[in-house]
Amino acid sequence: MTDTIKNAVLIAKNSQTECHILGDKANRHGLITGATGTGKTVTLQTMAEGFSSLGVPVFMADIKGDLTGVSQTGNIQAKMAEILRSRDIDCPTPRAFPVTLWDVFGEKGHPVRATISDLGPLLLSRMLNLNDTQTGVLQLIFKIADDAGLLLLDLKDLRVMCQHVGDHTKDFKTEYGNISAASVGAIQRGLIQIEEQGGEAFFGEPMLNIQDLMQTDANGIGLINILAADKLMNAPRLYATFLLWLLSELFENLPEVGDLDQPKLVFFFDEAHLLFNDAPKVLVERIELVVRLIRSKGVGVYFVTQNSADVPDSVLSQLGHRVQHALRAFTPRDVKTVKACAQTMRPKAGLDIEAAITELAVGEALVSFLDHTGRPTETERVFVLPPAGQLGPITPEQRQTILRHSLVAGVYEAQLDRASAFETLRAQAPDMNESAVNTAKQSIANATQPKDDEAPSSMWTSLLFGSSGPRGGQRDGLAQMVMKSAVRTVGSNIGRQVVRGLLGGLLGGRKR
Repeated sequence: MTDTIKNAVLIAKNSQTECHILGDKANRHGLITGATGTGKTVTLQTMAEGFSSLGVPVFMADIKGDLTGVSQTGNIQAKMAEILRSRDIDCPTPRAFPVTLWDVFGEKGHPVRATISDLGPLLLSRMLNLNDTQTGVLQLIFKIADDAGLLLLDLKDLRVMCQHVGDHTKDFKTEYGNISAASVGAIQRGLIQIEEQGGEAFFGEPMLNIQDLMQTDANGIGLINILAADKLMNAPRLYATFLLWLLSELFENLPEVGDLDQPKLVFFFDEAHLLFNDAPKVLVERIELVVRLIRSKGVGVYFVTQNSADVPDSVLSQLGHRVQHALRAFTPRDVKTVKACAQTMRPKAGLDIEAAITELAVGEALVSFLDHTGRPTETERVFVLPPAGQLGPITPEQRQTILRHSLVAGVYEAQLDRASAFETLRAQAPDMNESAVNTAKQSIANATQPKDDEAPSSMWTSLLFGSSGPRGGQRDGLAQMVMKSAVRTVGSNIGRQVVRGLLGGLLGGRKR
């Protein structure tokens, strides 16, 4: 690889070679691995800056809170400059990059929301840690809501829907099968836990428009979208579910484009092991499907984790670009992990990959990227280039400045709460609202007490079809009540739509 390569991102080098990610191969996905403190975060920032310079937007989660420095001009200290000289690496030209800040909780960035309906029962089951039986009940709750035209937008919609189904299990048994009250209770408890973790802020409208992640500035530099994830990591299932939903949205909404000169978006999955820990087989299969097919949508996905064993083989086989930082082998299990990692990288004559993995210095890595033919290059032992932006977090004042000048400032801050399942079910009883029930009772009472001059047949006619009062007022009969109830039900369903993402759908597809 030479320094004359065009449309490529220079990631690492040594005195003999340079390692680039080619723009037209960047959508072939990748993996960044290494123990804590070996330089994965710096590698992540260097790669994000490189893609941004090419005009490719980037999305990444800021787990430790220090990636926001990419928005500020960097400053190479004397000690770092000396280390770079010893490694035969030029100091980068300091520069800042355009950044959009996001936060599920709306505290450190623009709010990010999804609707319950769009997330779907599969991802929600993962978030709530439900077993197979409970997952089946949650799918039935979604199915009942879909059939009734009830929108599930936020947590209160799903809570009231669970309560409605739990209170009327006998009514739904014939059409939908047995619905365990214990399973409904488990779902309700899971929703309470998510709410206590602050997850309620994630559900609702306006929902994130993925096009807002795929923008460039006036100079054609790709925006770097940074999700504040330091607090979100306290709820790891919410974190993993959010990123999976976002990946699903990209897959569902972007058109097929094939292999472009460069990606439309590069998506970094930090702490990737959280995606697969205890994940059901059906979810892992969906993730594999998305990773395999999203390449044709122009999206490159890069997983960041401690070692390659954190990623299932079915997903690992889709990751062509590899950056391996140091791993420590203190136990027999560690030795086995190091050996497995070494065997997944293309060998190079004279380089003992297995030994090198345990010897790498901070900022040093074993790198293999795809060449112009799509084949992995021989593994090189190289030093990752330092970022041009600031290393470390920004100040609260700098954060507020970025938010004020953001392209999406004011778009997501105000939450919407349109009529949905909560309002519909609370507004009426299962069959008719309370006033209608009282009116019906009074009509029956009045009708069963005929006047002295009223025949029995007239009594039943009034009961069924209503009657006129002495001053011309009309009293509805049972037939009118039933008809009005039906009209209200139909009217409340008009204009509704139910959406479901690939990773969350009842049948793995989107229903509109």
